[in-house]
Amino acid sequence: MTVVAFDFDGTLSDSEMTVLLGDRCGVADDMAEITERSMNDEIDYAESLRKRAALLEGLPEADVEAAFDEVELREGAADLIEELNEAGVTTAILTGGFERGVAAALEREGVSVDHIVSNRLPMTDDATELTGAVEGPLIEGTKDDALEDLADDVGVDMDDTVAVGDGANDLPMLRVAGLSIGFEPKPAVEPHCELVVTSMTEAREVLLEEGVLPEP
Repeated sequence: MTVVAFDFDGTLSDSEMTVLLGDRCGVADDMAEITERSMNDEIDYAESLRKRAALLEGLPEADVEAAFDEVELREGAADLIEELNEAGVTTAILTGGFERGVAAALEREGVSVDHIVSNRLPMTDDATELTGAVEGPLIEGTKDDALEDLADDVGVDMDDTVAVGDGANDLPMLRVAGLSIGFEPKPAVEPHCELVVTSMTEAREVLLEEGVLPEP
């Protein structure tokens, strides 16, 4: 058995959830700038995520739902996930992004993964708008711990894990995985990737070559 763990924003999806949310309240440019600095390892990820969440304070629930409805999987991502599932590979999404956006994108494509570890944007007590806070295991927690916990839960050695990501917050899981794949990785990330791909088709080819997926 093998575990394949994907990042979401920038990897399985070419959407950036905080930017989509920021579009709804006129702060998308600020969001994009903070995100880029974080992904290039210029500022601490937890700090960047809190800064971005704070910019969303007061965003109405209807706008939140509309933004998450815009989150889409990258071309070929759903097919690759489905093929991994059918091959008996444990699939996971480890993302600093938000559970609702991930769930919406997967549901739209009619595909699922075995495990999702993600963050949340809490609503006010009356559930009408965002508080500007962020909650979840991948704010201060890191993706190496998440991947190690997942491997332990399913009884897989770390040597039999695969991590796929693009940004600085993916570095911890890329460093500990048995195979690290960079998906159009940022310059600060690429040196830490054993292999680099630019499409889900290329990712599939790598997984075939590495024996993660069986030859058709």
